[in-house]
Amino acid sequence: MKFRLNKTVAAVSSSALVLMAVPVIGIASSSSAASKPTFTIGYQGPLSGGNAVLGINMKWGVELAIQDANASGRLPFKLQAAFYDDQGSSTLAPAAAQQAIANKSLVAVVGPAFSGATETAEPFYINAKIATVSPSATAAGLTNGKTNNNFMRVVYGDNVQGQADATFLVKKKLAKSVEVLNDGSFYGAGLAQVVAQDAKSLGAKVTTASYPQSSSCPPGTAPTSQYTALATQIKTSNPGAVFYGGYYCDFGLIVGALRSAGYKGAIMSGDGSESSSLISGTSPSSAANGVFLSAAGGSSGGNFTGALEKQFLKISGGVTSAKALYAPQAFDATSIIIDALARVNTKMPVNKIRASLIPELHKISLKGITGMIAFQSDGNLKGSGAGQIDYYQVQGGKIIQFGHN
Repeated sequence: MKFRLNKTVAAVSSSALVLMAVPVIGIASSSSAASKPTFTIGYQGPLSGGNAVLGINMKWGVELAIQDANASGRLPFKLQAAFYDDQGSSTLAPAAAQQAIANKSLVAVVGPAFSGATETAEPFYINAKIATVSPSATAAGLTNGKTNNNFMRVVYGDNVQGQADATFLVKKKLAKSVEVLNDGSFYGAGLAQVVAQDAKSLGAKVTTASYPQSSSCPPGTAPTSQYTALATQIKTSNPGAVFYGGYYCDFGLIVGALRSAGYKGAIMSGDGSESSSLISGTSPSSAANGVFLSAAGGSSGGNFTGALEKQFLKISGGVTSAKALYAPQAFDATSIIIDALARVNTKMPVNKIRASLIPELHKISLKGITGMIAFQSDGNLKGSGAGQIDYYQVQGGKIIQFGHN
């Protein structure tokens, strides 16, 4: 996941910390529980601002994993969670990372959640030798050329997603030509580059263009006319498909402009646009119907079931895991950190525990909610990722999943 900050909120430096001692259920005795050391697993992502819903989904996944681990009573330590709010912003992310690092009981971090925030936070985590396991940051640049990476992710990266998106447009939608647009962001430009390269390799004629992110987003505040000229040009050239690498706000404006111009071809974007705000930010909202979206689904997707789903519903206040995008991935990211922590010498000083978790995470594998999780040296999931990208379409004003690739 790779959403950018709502710029009307960006000026507010929150980086808020919430420390949560997740309830411990079923521990053998209070004396044995008291003798166990307590370690903190952090989560860094958006907990306020325009992208807070996505961050809160992941927060719930972290809470569930820690609650479940504490309740087992089998671990030689207790766990608590600490939450660091970066609003999904690359500007606020370094401060959130430094706040996490300063937590003397913190051993590892779930996140950062968004790619741009990860890019600016990682130098601090690298220097502190802290493992970060993201549920959602997919930019290819976060792993390319890395070895023994302290950053790992439980979803496949944009190199996999971009290839799947290109295949969908060229092979499934039979687009002989594709206009590939991007917003110039770390995430958007990177995803668009992969789509353009792979669509061309599949035989499509590809043209590309970059348009800076709007300074007046979120939806409802951006001028609907700013993409009129682009839409007119696309209608005239009439490519078989348009792909947008970027975020829902500008994508909604582009969709509205394209529909107004009379463009009839396929329109698609990645998970930066997978938000109900895409629909509300498209004018008219009905113009969003028919738009395609994609998202990395982990190693096989999946949601909570049975007892875990019941626990999740209590934590989320009734929101199902199927509607809490990236909550299962956050659960799996937390679980594999807990698994690694149980394998290292936790009698060492915390700074040594932190460092020892990085190689340990590269050794182990976990059968998680979203599938089998094991990391390559660069931090990507092992495996090709084939079949692990989820497809969605806006139908009747709702985002509906309809397949995989």
